[in-house]
Amino acid sequence: MSSTSDLEQLAEIELQREEEEDEEVTDGPSVPPSSTFSPVPSHPYYDVARHGIIQVCGDDNYGRKLIVFSSCCLPPSHELNHRRLLEYLKFTLDQYVEMDYILVYFHHGLRSSNKPSLKWLREAYGEFDRKYKKNLKTLYVVHPTNFIRIVWNIFKPLISHKFGKKLTYVNYLAELREHLNYEQLIIPPDVLRHDEKLRAAQKGGPPPSARTPPPRPPLPTQQFGVSLQYIREKNREALIPPVLSQTVNYLKEKGLRTEGIFRRSARVQLIKDVQKLYNLGKPVNFDEYGDVHVPAVILKTFLRELPEPLLTFRVYSQVQELLAVESSLRVSRCKQIVESLPEHNFIVTKFLLCFLHMVSQESIMNKMSPSNLACVFGVNLVWPRHGSISLSALTPINIFTEILIEHFHTVFGSRCPPTQVTP
Repeated sequence: MSSTSDLEQLAEIELQREEEEDEEVTDGPSVPPSSTFSPVPSHPYYDVARHGIIQVCGDDNYGRKLIVFSSCCLPPSHELNHRRLLEYLKFTLDQYVEMDYILVYFHHGLRSSNKPSLKWLREAYGEFDRKYKKNLKTLYVVHPTNFIRIVWNIFKPLISHKFGKKLTYVNYLAELREHLNYEQLIIPPDVLRHDEKLRAAQKGGPPPSARTPPPRPPLPTQQFGVSLQYIREKNREALIPPVLSQTVNYLKEKGLRTEGIFRRSARVQLIKDVQKLYNLGKPVNFDEYGDVHVPAVILKTFLRELPEPLLTFRVYSQVQELLAVESSLRVSRCKQIVESLPEHNFIVTKFLLCFLHMVSQESIMNKMSPSNLACVFGVNLVWPRHGSISLSALTPINIFTEILIEHFHTVFGSRCPPTQVTP
């Protein structure tokens, strides 16, 4: 059996060999598109954050936060304090570890010149205590190489069997579509090019298409992935979509005091089964599942799969400008933004936010304050027409959502459409 030092030496040799084989070696780190990446200089970890190594990309298909680590964005080691990198990673995760989350690691671009030492990796694993590991549901390692497998063998004695089962190797980006909201991912251009190269080399043919097949026309009973207008037309002009009204009514009765409501995920297959029932127009009885987190995840999934966010694309830029508004004026600014929504969107938004306000009123029991609820729901209420939500863009979205929940009566009180519905 090889000693640890032998494996470490082998890992170094393997990494150098991979660099020699890769024709796309660049002198500097890859940079994420500027449209998705703009931390302000006052950011406590600006020296690390400016490189775009770590990004939060909204939620996966089942309501779990998506956090991306891109190796190709690592600058040369002499330009980055790796201790600060570890602190920044913990700073980012601390905002989300109380809920279920997913890590996506893009391995391409890790080189001898920019890789943290194996000693650093050991220290990092040691510092990530149970708080960080418990709610990590899956670690996707994208474009794994022999270097990754050697490093895994080095760390095997330290890693629990339970944690090891969370590791999933992904050879091509297209495979991520089965598990994640692929369009939300912030993928560096270098990684996209590398993936094309790998697919082109597969069987010596041209790269297979990474695009999803064209969607089928929706069923008349479809509830997920179709517009509010479509649902209204197919459901006897009901203003509140059935999925929304049924999940809210169930949770209002049986979930208001559940600790961590909306922070936990549910079994993936179970969520798929419930979605299928809804889309086929069949009745759903949440009592049958014996888990209050099932309707909570279904509610988030419904919002996330709307073709246009509930608060519309138009609102995104207005929300991003919220940080420039003086704190004392933000509630009235949020009120203006919400009151400018089309009537149907306003009615549905008011219904949902009224319920979230009720949830926050029980925060002593459920631990879901307006701030905690905003972290969960913000990215499911507003997102840009093109591209993904960057880590820096999350702050105004969360502030906006928190204001809507905490100051519900002030924000929504003036506009009362005659057809409005309350939970």
